Amino acid sequence: MKAKEITLCAVLTALALALSYTEQFIPLQLAIPLPGIKLGLANIVTLAALYLLRTKYAFWILLARCFFGSVFGGGITALCFSLLGGCLALGVMALAKKLPFLSIYGVSILGAAAHNVGQILAAMGLMHSIYIGAYLPYLLIVAVFTGLLTGAACAGVLRVLPDAYISLPAEMRR
Repeated sequence: MKAKEITLCAVLTALALALSYTEQFIPLQLAIPLPGIKLGLANIVTLAALYLLRTKYAFWILLARCFFGSVFGGGITALCFSLLGGCLALGVMALAKKLPFLSIYGVSILGAAAHNVGQILAAMGLMHSIYIGAYLPYLLIVAVFTGLLTGAACAGVLRVLPDAYISLPAEMRR
């Protein structure tokens, strides 16, 4: 990677980490009483990177966010959950983005659902129990709403960033 590419990825990673940290102060569980429910604000950055940059840059930003997020406050278990959920979500979103009938909202909802599937798989593996899968339907219902919110936020970001996109080096742009 060139210096400009590394710098942009670092800035986006820092933004994702800041959003992830900020999310801890949003009392979502008061409205939706399910353990572990989060809005997924850091996924706004992942989704924006997927739409603005090449997929490999979105992947590097995701990996750095997961790694540093676990170093700063999650531990190895959090790393397992965020890596499996995040990588599955990014893969699904990258494939879904190619479908002409899906908007950014649909891509985001599918990404939120895939993230939840990945986290349930991680929990099943770490706890050696298939019964954790019973929690998935509830998470998928919530994923529709959190994915819609994340998609709307990302759509807003993409509307105000056309000039920034044009100034990106050609090898970074989609």
